[in-house]
Amino acid sequence: MWLLKTEPGDYSWDELEKAGRARWDGVRNPAALRNLAAMKAGDRVLVYHTGGEKAVVGIAEVVRSAYPDPKYPEGKLVVVDLEARAPLARPVTLAEIKALAEFRDSPLVRQGRLSVVPITAAQWGAVEARGRK
Repeated sequence: MWLLKTEPGDYSWDELEKAGRARWDGVRNPAALRNLAAMKAGDRVLVYHTGGEKAVVGIAEVVRSAYPDPKYPEGKLVVVDLEARAPLARPVTLAEIKALAEFRDSPLVRQGRLSVVPITAAQWGAVEARGRK
C-alpha cells in the first residue's frame, strides 16, 4: 500500500478519475524512485493533494508494475500505471493524519517532501475510516 502525492494544479485526482487510467511519472527524488520501483500491480494507493490542500482525496490501484519511463531511454527513472478506484467521501487532511498515532513514525510525517510513501495496513485503515465520515 502506498501514498502518492501530486500537486493538483499539475495533475489532480479529478483528472485521474476522468481519465480512468494514467501513467504516474515525474518522480525524481532517489528515495521516492526506490519506492515507486517497488510498486506492483494490485497495490492500493492513496492519492494525496499537496499545495494548499494537503489532504488524501482518493483511492487508486497500480495496474502496471514499475517500468522504465519511456521519456528517458537511459532507464534511470521509472513509472507505474494507475487506475482511479474511488474518491474519498471527504478529504483527510495532513493535520488529521499527523494527529494519528499510526503515523507517528511514517515518512509522510518525517519526510514531508517525499512524494511516494509506503503505507501500513493500520495507516490505510485509519485514513480510509476518516475519509468515509
